[in-house]
Amino acid sequence: MRHAAVTAVRLGREQARAGALFVAPAMVLFAVFMVLPVLGAFFLSFTDYDILTPPEWTGLGNYARLLDDVVFMTAMKNILLYCLMFVPAMIVLSLLLALALNLRLPGMVIYKTVFFVPVVTSPVAAATVWGFMLNGHYGPVNELLRLIGIEGPAWLGDSDTAMASIVLVTLWQGVGWNMLIYLAGLQGIPAYLYEAAAIDGAGRWQAFRRITWPSLRTTTFFVTTLSLIGAFQLFDQAYVMTKGGPAQSTLTPVYQIYETGFNRLQMGYASAQAFSLFLVIVAVTVINMRVNREENSR
Repeated sequence: MRHAAVTAVRLGREQARAGALFVAPAMVLFAVFMVLPVLGAFFLSFTDYDILTPPEWTGLGNYARLLDDVVFMTAMKNILLYCLMFVPAMIVLSLLLALALNLRLPGMVIYKTVFFVPVVTSPVAAATVWGFMLNGHYGPVNELLRLIGIEGPAWLGDSDTAMASIVLVTLWQGVGWNMLIYLAGLQGIPAYLYEAAAIDGAGRWQAFRRITWPSLRTTTFFVTTLSLIGAFQLFDQAYVMTKGGPAQSTLTPVYQIYETGFNRLQMGYASAQAFSLFLVIVAVTVINMRVNREENSR
């Protein structure tokens, strides 16, 4: 018995050592390309650095400057508006698509592929194509609307519709991924629950309300968290389709950080903006977690 126990301990140690060796290259790459740049950016956020000259320590000066930065605050307001439009629409659309594809009807594999193709499409390429399609003068969308007697808006050229246009494009590109997540959640619900509900005389709406939706709370929390984080990081579509306009109506924090750092060469201030955005994302994620925890405890 003692010999077997010693052998088991040695085997466990060898397996742990082998596992550490396999993980080591990935951890080294993660440290070099993720951890070190983040630490470097955190240091730069306390300095005045323009790439051309050595950084000068300014303490909390960059963070104090944020409080009076009207442009960055406008970008934060824009992204909050984007989140209010994008996240609920993403949850509803992806859930509806998942419910439809879960019916196991003929041809559903084709529909899954069609809805998922935009996910693997390059965001820049997709934004370029959609920018052409939504052009207010010669875009195909407005041309189709004219055929049925409707004069389409300027879409990307009007501050009232520009952000909504970006929401439509990002929904088109991201709904397929969240649809698959919801589909996996639906397929994990035991079938006997629906069978018992049917025996009790429950209809589809009652089954959805009492079984499906409560069972998908964790999935919804996951989708909501990923959607919020992705929404706060919006850049490609705003950069390609509108350049933050018109009148800064689609200016996003990440786009403003890019402008500050790479066009104005204010790397220290851009780093402070980036870490401020990081804190906002963390705060929103924590709030989302607490709301989800309270709902699960009811």
